[in-house]
Amino acid sequence: MADGASLEARLCSEQYGSGAARGCCAAVDGSLQWEAWGWRWWGFSGAFTAKPEGPDGGGEGAPATASAPLSRLLALFLPQGFPDSVSPDYLPYQLWDSVQAFASSLSGSLATHAVLLGLGVGDAKASVSAATATWLVKDSTGMLGRIIFAWWKGSKLDCNAKHWRLFADILNDVAMFLEIMAPVYPICFTMIVCISNLAKCIVSVAGGATRAALTMHQARRNNMADVSAKDSSQETLVNLAGLLVSLLMLPLVSGCPSFSLGCFFLFTALHIYANYRAVRALVIETLNEGRLWLVLKHFLQRGEVLGPTSANRMEPLWTGFWPSVSLSLGVPLHRLISSVSELQQLVEGHQEPYLLRWNQSQNQVQVVLSQMAGPETVLRAATHGLVLGALRRDGPLPRELEELRNRVQAGLAKESWVIVRETHHVLDKLFPKFLKGSAQSLLPQGPGSTPMTSPQDCRMPVGRLRSTS
Repeated sequence: MADGASLEARLCSEQYGSGAARGCCAAVDGSLQWEAWGWRWWGFSGAFTAKPEGPDGGGEGAPATASAPLSRLLALFLPQGFPDSVSPDYLPYQLWDSVQAFASSLSGSLATHAVLLGLGVGDAKASVSAATATWLVKDSTGMLGRIIFAWWKGSKLDCNAKHWRLFADILNDVAMFLEIMAPVYPICFTMIVCISNLAKCIVSVAGGATRAALTMHQARRNNMADVSAKDSSQETLVNLAGLLVSLLMLPLVSGCPSFSLGCFFLFTALHIYANYRAVRALVIETLNEGRLWLVLKHFLQRGEVLGPTSANRMEPLWTGFWPSVSLSLGVPLHRLISSVSELQQLVEGHQEPYLLRWNQSQNQVQVVLSQMAGPETVLRAATHGLVLGALRRDGPLPRELEELRNRVQAGLAKESWVIVRETHHVLDKLFPKFLKGSAQSLLPQGPGSTPMTSPQDCRMPVGRLRSTS
């Protein structure tokens, strides 16, 4: 777009990818002199001169400073359109993720060195067939573990991506520690490396699944493939750097097991710290059970809805810090009822397209979803279950729920279905306010993002079987 008519004035301007908007004017020799190139998020700047295009449009640009090579270098490792094409937390997460990958690469080199020593590399008395058998048993154990773990926890990896990502990296450190210690106990060497490989296969399943979920979160322009490919390029570069450092490090530690173990603990500490910082940097704008509980608890206590940044900052990352209630969404209908009277009790007093049963003794909530249940219904059902769990906890609650909690704690409400029916009526008043507060308080955090408590963004493990209520 032309901005001026004279040679001294700006002729045109451009903004592309990660670069800030800049203009150009005509130089004395007739070429185009571009203004300083500013990199948003990076702080690099410079200028380059481009020769005017010929009649065939085949003019070539002649770089005058290091800005053009820098832009090409960044294009190798950043998604096209960065930073607008990714989530705002992309850069801090990727930086810490690169640090942890570098530390893990160095630890992995030490572990591989120990395993090869245990297999007899460099030992003339070692048997090739025995080493091959050990390797095959190790791989077979890992393959079986991969299948079993994917069946056991596969449906929970995406909704709890941050927790499983941290779990996978810590388990990977444990596996490498076992490999380093395996040569110390030659009698148990095969068993130790089998356990280690089993843990590593679990890490590969959990890490791969959570990486896919995080890529979906980071991609804001339907560019998951580009984000994933550039993440692979970044990881390859980091692993290459780790390989070069390992080539210098291994000759120094090969003759001193204690020094090797000390280096491993140092790299492991860096690895865990960088992983924690990387996961903490994530601001995921969808709701899982843990984040929904934080947002709901804040709303019940203060009447306000937490923003995505606050909720993610408060979210516990270590396993075991979950809401006290056990919530199961999308269970089969036959698990909730066994008689006509029980069905009548469940449906009495509400018209919502879900049925809910609360086991007070075990503090367990099971929800059957109708075929007509949409995202808002799923969110309300999950909220309903967590509200029931709040009745067994301390803390300020709205007046209506405070009265119900007093009855529950005093043992006056022995029939759970009575409390469920009354909480339906309470939610008829509170839930619309909860959604309205979400729409007003949680504005989009970046290009392509959505409010955190939008019903469409309730990401929790929901059963595929939906029984008609």
